[in-house]
Amino acid sequence: MSAWATAVSPAFPLSGAEGALVSVRVSVDPSRLEALLDALAHLDFPINPQLHHEAKPATVVEFPAYENHLPEIRDVLEACGFTAKSVDTTPMLDSIRGH
Repeated sequence: MSAWATAVSPAFPLSGAEGALVSVRVSVDPSRLEALLDALAHLDFPINPQLHHEAKPATVVEFPAYENHLPEIRDVLEACGFTAKSVDTTPMLDSIRGH
């Protein structure tokens, strides 16, 4: 799925006033992890990131966010030098089922 496309179906059950709940997944080189976490700290809403170290030389940071916050997330990450291809979004229910 495109990182910034709408990540939900019309009948998505996990939604509220700020849109549907999605899982945001950002893959970065381990040397850029601190820069990514600093960038996420600039968001206007709290996040609870989970860190995963993948087999290949990448670290994955996942966190839940409401769909209405995706433009803000995109803008902050792009301003800090992270590309759209490093980001993926998934409907939260799909993310939960996949684990």
